[in-house]
Amino acid sequence: MGGDDFKVTLLGTGTPIPLPDRFGPSTLVEAGDQKLLFDAGRGASIRLNQVGMPLGRIDALLLTHFHSDHTVGIPDLWLTGWLQPYFGTRKTPLRVIGPEGAKTLMTHLEQAYALDIRIRIEDEKLPPQGAGIEVSEFNADGIVYEKNGVKVVAFEVDHGAAIKPAYGYRIDYAGRSAVISGDTRYNQNVIKYGANTDLLIHEVAIVRPELLSEPFIQRIMAHHTTASEAGRLFAITRPKLAAYTHLVFLASEAIPPATADELIAETRKTYAGPLEVGEDLMTFKIGTSVSVHRFTSSK
Repeated sequence: MGGDDFKVTLLGTGTPIPLPDRFGPSTLVEAGDQKLLFDAGRGASIRLNQVGMPLGRIDALLLTHFHSDHTVGIPDLWLTGWLQPYFGTRKTPLRVIGPEGAKTLMTHLEQAYALDIRIRIEDEKLPPQGAGIEVSEFNADGIVYEKNGVKVVAFEVDHGAAIKPAYGYRIDYAGRSAVISGDTRYNQNVIKYGANTDLLIHEVAIVRPELLSEPFIQRIMAHHTTASEAGRLFAITRPKLAAYTHLVFLASEAIPPATADELIAETRKTYAGPLEVGEDLMTFKIGTSVSVHRFTSSK
C-alpha cells in the first residue's frame, strides 16, 4: 500500500470546548521531506511532541481562518520550537501562510512576546533569527506553497457571511492528494477541489433535534456542515477515504451530545463509501490506498 512518504495526522479534532481527548483544530501533513501544519489550535505542540515531531522542524504553518480555536497554539509552536535542541531549535523564521489578516495576527504576537524574546536572546544565547516570523498572505484561490514536489492550493470556503476570509487546502504530492475543508458550510469549492482526491478531511456538526429550536444552536449550525450534507458532498467527490475532523457535537445541560455512531448513521443517509470519524492522533498514510492508523505511544 505504501504511503510512508505521504502522511496526514489529525493532531486536534475538537472545537473551542476544552476537552482532553479532542484538542484544538490542527492537522500535520508530511509529504516527502516537507512537514506542513494546518492551523494550530489548543495543544498542537503537545500533539506534535507525542508523535515525535520536533516543533522547530515544521516547514510552514498554514491558516484556514482566524477563529481563536484555530490559532491559540501559534505562540507555543513558534516560541517553544525556538528553544533548546530537544524541541528542534528553529534557526530560521517561522513561515506562516494564510489569508489576508495573517500579517496583522503575527505582528501583534511578535509585539506581545517581544520581552520574552529579548530576554531569551540575552540570557540563553538563542539565535535571534529563530524567533523571526515570515508571513505570506493570499486573497484568492491558487497555489500558496510549492517545494520539493509538494504543492498546496488554497481555496475559499463558506464559514458564514461574517466569517471571512475562510479557506480550505488541497495538498498534492507524487500523484496523490489530500484535501482539508477548513470550517465551512456545504460548499461547491470543496467539491471542486476535493473531486476524486485520495483523502478528504471535512468538518461536521451534529445536534439532537430537541435542541434545534435554540437560537444559539441555530447560529452555530448555520456556520457548519451537517452530516447528511457532508455525506452528499462525499458522494459527489468520491474520495478514496472521507474523514471527519473539527467535530461539533452540540449539547445542553439536559440533552447530551450525539454519539459517533449517530454521526455515522446520519452520514449514511446520503453516503455509502469509506468513512472515518477522526480522532486526535489518527494518521492516514496515502499510497495506492489510504490506510488508517490509531496512535499508540512508544513510551
